[in-house]
Amino acid sequence: MTDQNHPPRMTPEEEAEFKKARKGRNLAIGAVLLFFVVLFYAITIVRMTD
Repeated sequence: MTDQNHPPRMTPEEEAEFKKARKGRNLAIGAVLLFFVVLFYAITIVRMTD
């Protein structure tokens, strides 16, 4: 009988693929956050010079 609360474990290949995809998503989120930081910094500098 299988325990329905715990799905079967991933194979090493599936786990490596999952980690690669997660790293890609993390890098994309980091890039978006960095973009917003630079954008807000630039807006602040422009508004201070007015």
